Amino acid sequence: MPKMKTNSSAKKRFKVTPSGKIKRAQAFKNHILTKKTTKQKRGLTKMVVVSKPDMGLIKNLLTIGK
Repeated sequence: MPKMKTNSSAKKRFKVTPSGKIKRAQAFKNHILTKKTTKQKRGLTKMVVVSKPDMGLIKNLLTIGK
Protein backbone atom coordinates (compact mmCIF):
# COMPACT_ATOMS: atom_id res chain seq x y z
CA MET A 1 0.00 0.00 0.00
CA PRO A 2 1.41 3.46 -0.85
CA LYS A 3 2.32 6.06 1.73
CA MET A 4 -0.29 8.57 2.84
CA LYS A 5 0.32 12.08 1.51
CA THR A 6 0.15 15.06 3.84
CA ASN A 7 -2.30 17.73 2.72
CA SER A 8 -0.15 20.61 1.42
CA SER A 9 -2.44 23.40 2.60
CA ALA A 10 -2.74 21.88 6.08
CA LYS A 11 1.01 21.58 6.62
CA LYS A 12 1.34 25.32 5.90
CA ARG A 13 -1.46 26.32 8.30
CA PHE A 14 -0.92 24.07 11.34
CA LYS A 15 1.99 23.28 13.66
CA VAL A 16 2.19 20.28 16.00
CA THR A 17 3.47 20.89 19.53
CA PRO A 18 5.81 18.40 21.28
CA SER A 19 2.86 17.22 23.40
CA GLY A 20 0.83 16.39 20.28
CA LYS A 21 -1.55 19.36 20.29
CA ILE A 22 -2.10 21.29 17.07
CA LYS A 23 -1.72 25.08 16.90
CA ARG A 24 -3.30 27.39 14.36
CA ALA A 25 -3.35 31.10 13.58
CA GLN A 26 -6.48 33.11 14.34
CA ALA A 27 -8.80 34.52 11.71
CA PHE A 28 -9.87 38.17 11.18
CA LYS A 29 -6.33 39.62 11.04
CA ASN A 30 -5.93 40.09 7.26
CA HIS A 31 -7.86 43.19 6.23
CA ILE A 32 -10.38 45.78 7.47
CA LEU A 33 -8.12 46.40 10.45
CA THR A 34 -8.91 50.09 10.87
CA LYS A 35 -12.12 49.48 12.81
CA LYS A 36 -10.51 46.94 15.16
CA THR A 37 -8.84 48.11 18.35
CA THR A 38 -5.10 47.73 18.89
CA LYS A 39 -5.78 45.32 21.75
CA GLN A 40 -7.99 43.16 19.54
CA LYS A 41 -5.42 43.07 16.71
CA ARG A 42 -2.64 42.19 19.15
CA GLY A 43 -4.71 39.32 20.54
CA LEU A 44 -5.43 37.95 17.08
CA THR A 45 -1.70 37.69 16.37
CA LYS A 46 -1.22 34.85 18.86
CA MET A 47 -1.47 31.17 17.92
CA VAL A 48 -4.20 29.09 19.58
CA VAL A 49 -4.77 25.37 20.08
CA VAL A 50 -7.26 23.69 17.74
CA SER A 51 -10.56 22.69 19.36
CA LYS A 52 -11.21 19.02 20.15
CA PRO A 53 -13.97 18.47 17.55
CA ASP A 54 -11.62 19.65 14.78
CA MET A 55 -8.55 17.81 16.06
CA GLY A 56 -9.35 14.49 14.39
CA LEU A 57 -9.99 16.06 10.99
CA ILE A 58 -6.73 18.01 11.05
CA LYS A 59 -4.71 15.01 12.26
CA ASN A 60 -6.15 13.10 9.32
CA LEU A 61 -5.04 15.86 6.91
CA LEU A 62 -1.57 15.90 8.46
CA THR A 63 -1.47 12.06 8.56
CA ILE A 64 -0.67 12.02 12.30
CA GLY A 65 -1.48 9.07 14.52
CA LYS A 66 -1.97 6.51 11.78
